[in-house]
Amino acid sequence: MSSRYFDFRLALGIPVLLMALLLAFDPSPVDFALARLFYEPGQGFIGRSSFWLEDILHDRAKQALILLGVLAIAGFALSLLPTRLRQWRRQLGYLVLALGLSTSLVTPLKTLTGMHCPWSLSEFGGQEQFTPLLAERAPTANPGRCWPGGHASAGFSLLALFFVLRDRRPRMARIALVVALGLGSLFSLGRMLQGAHFLSHNLWTLLIDWTICVLTYRWLLYRQPVEQPSRNSLEWGETCR
Repeated sequence: MSSRYFDFRLALGIPVLLMALLLAFDPSPVDFALARLFYEPGQGFIGRSSFWLEDILHDRAKQALILLGVLAIAGFALSLLPTRLRQWRRQLGYLVLALGLSTSLVTPLKTLTGMHCPWSLSEFGGQEQFTPLLAERAPTANPGRCWPGGHASAGFSLLALFFVLRDRRPRMARIALVVALGLGSLFSLGRMLQGAHFLSHNLWTLLIDWTICVLTYRWLLYRQPVEQPSRNSLEWGETCR
């Protein structure tokens, strides 16, 4: 089955351009301005001790998404057998790979960049010095582990569902896209309220996850649409007969 047309140049070009802009222009003024809205001097970030943000929106939501990943793996395993899922084998394999890459890249990137969370910085009651993404880190016994946003990635990784469905269930694909963007944004906001991430951390997460999902879609699922002969071509063919 051929795929519906998809403009990969646009789908990859815009994220790459946004990444370049984030590298060229330091987003920290905007990050700090937003973080100050959620911070009360002497008390900390307004959502730091919130039951709903920590236990429900963070812990329980993460567990639910882990369960989704397990179900995707189980579904792919079943698709290898003569079951009804067999026709979705390629899509399920894509889902497992895209979810796995989107979430597993977070930890090594956190370790590599060593950026601190807002709650660790001296500007927000912590002890650490802020340094931009590409700057050399100040010496510290406690390197940061906050870029990109891990919890945001749990939500934005669901962008994979859009690509799983776009060629077979276009309407459901659009719903999946809205849900993925909504959940990723909600998780991002929740962690910002807690002081765990800056806005740019989560924006980077969205761009990285989208790029992973697009590239794996191109590799595993996309099938070049078959060009239909035009009406004029058909009429010309009939005339030649």
